[in-house]
Amino acid sequence: MAGNSFGQLFRLTTFGESHGKALGGVIDGCPAGITLDLEQIQHELDRRKPGQSAIVTQRKEPDTVEFYSGIFEGKTTGTPIGFAIHNTNQKSKDYSHIKDSYRPSHADYVYDKKYGFRDYRGGGRSSARETASRVVAGAIAKQLLNGVKINAYVSQVGEMKLEKDYKALDLSKIDSNPVRCPDMEMAQKMEDYIKSIKKQGDTIGGVVSCVIQNVPIGLGEPVFDKLHATLGAAMLSINAVKGFEYGSGFAGVQMKGSQHNDAFNSDGTTTTNRSGGVQGGISNGMDIYFNVAFKPVATVLQAYETINKEGEKVTTQGKGRHDPCVVPRAVPIVEAMAALVLADYMLLARSNKI
Repeated sequence: MAGNSFGQLFRLTTFGESHGKALGGVIDGCPAGITLDLEQIQHELDRRKPGQSAIVTQRKEPDTVEFYSGIFEGKTTGTPIGFAIHNTNQKSKDYSHIKDSYRPSHADYVYDKKYGFRDYRGGGRSSARETASRVVAGAIAKQLLNGVKINAYVSQVGEMKLEKDYKALDLSKIDSNPVRCPDMEMAQKMEDYIKSIKKQGDTIGGVVSCVIQNVPIGLGEPVFDKLHATLGAAMLSINAVKGFEYGSGFAGVQMKGSQHNDAFNSDGTTTTNRSGGVQGGISNGMDIYFNVAFKPVATVLQAYETINKEGEKVTTQGKGRHDPCVVPRAVPIVEAMAALVLADYMLLARSNKI
């Protein structure tokens, strides 16, 4: 299986399955001498871990990260950083009913056809549990990006959409509620809605918005390595993601060019920021902001019709512990992938000046 690494200079390779002994990764290219706050890294993992509230999967995993290399006396050594997160609460029998059948809208069918074999326990390698390794690497990347602020939050659940611009929100309140929406009134409505969906044995999708501030000018490598293109690839690599838009996004098509253009101030900043902080594939120093759309979780705790390995129609039902809505736990994952992209491009920018 290819495609387990991300990044050019700051490069992460992940390993592990949902119901294997452990997940983990190796970070290659992290500069030496970076003082790491290990408690902050664990805090980021705690934001992603299962069982943290009533509106997420009730699988109980401590998700404690253990580092095996690349760190000495609290600082990076410049050598590969190896780490692991051990699985402790697997219930593989919850998936025995899909051993010979395929769940709709999962990777089951294509894995079997591509590789001729699959780990059906929790989806194996295709499980969103793999993202725990990304959060560890992203937390380290955040500490490399000294001064750059990355804040993601839930802006939509189903048809419930937060219409306020991010500048009108208090982003310090993101983690003050289980949904991770910085608007308290909307957060409560979203939470109640997710709970009602869960009672129905169903799931719902949503949108995670992300804002990156204090980005230096000049990150991005045209032509094929545009900053926004790599951010899009990073976000679309996250499980359940169906859409990515940055800056004015799809709404921009309704505007005329004279309305959409960002006029310059004398210091090089712009009066508006419909470009979303990226022009010509290169950061321009303005805030980078984008939206990431997540589909409803494919596993529903209702009876459904599917096919087995012989192509026969069968009826089965979702079992086990699943998120009724992934977006609250996806917030730290979106931040982590954004941090990995920026860390990589920052090192690339430095290498261009050598």
